[in-house]
Amino acid sequence: MKRDIVCIIPSRYESSRFPGKPLADLCGKPMIQHVYERVARAAAVPYVAVATDDQRIFDAVRKFGGNAVMTAATHRSGTDRIAEAVRSLQLPADAIVVNIQGDQPIFEPVQVDEVIAPLVADPAATMSTLIYKIVRPEEITHPHAVKVVFDADFNALYFSRATIPFVRDKKLVADYYKHHGIYAYRLDFLDVFTRLPEGRLEKLEALEQLRALEYGYKIKVVITPHDSVEVDNEQELDRVRRILQGIESTGSISQ
Repeated sequence: MKRDIVCIIPSRYESSRFPGKPLADLCGKPMIQHVYERVARAAAVPYVAVATDDQRIFDAVRKFGGNAVMTAATHRSGTDRIAEAVRSLQLPADAIVVNIQGDQPIFEPVQVDEVIAPLVADPAATMSTLIYKIVRPEEITHPHAVKVVFDADFNALYFSRATIPFVRDKKLVADYYKHHGIYAYRLDFLDVFTRLPEGRLEKLEALEQLRALEYGYKIKVVITPHDSVEVDNEQELDRVRRILQGIESTGSISQ
């Protein structure tokens, strides 16, 4: 099997805001199954697996027929967990590893193609991620919606839980973009990234992508027209249920 592009879904049971959320029931399936099945629909990815340190999640994934990899419980982030999981796959150094968080059960499979596009187009590109133009006003100030600003070449300048950019002149209007927890890495850079010490800004904001920026690495951003709800609590899980049932829209826009 050709495995130059793989997707690993990091998933842990413990969560300060929503313990056990990967196994939360979502319209008759555990949430992690929704994520896995959507990844499996992406034509660009021939291999997908869940990386976890919890036997309950491992067993649930195997029960619905998915690939699961048990990893150490000591990882500081999902990216570190992914780095361990891919070591056994014997991938070439320039392989592309896609990271989709296990709490995004309604992302669009085409977003996999979107996030890998910069790495496919440019062999020198090492990391990319998706961003989305905010259409729900409450997300502009909500700390759970991570905002991002980027340069003219679509390289990220900064990610923050604060509202960026700050508009000093109230006669001006800014576009705001939020970050989706969907990444693509070149395999050799993934190894470099996970060996870097924790960054100061990374620790302050609790955003691991800032580690790359702090150490001088570039992150290409791709504007996606598809929103992707990240489930951090029961209220957001209820919203996803309503979206799956056709009661509520994601708010996705056309670019």
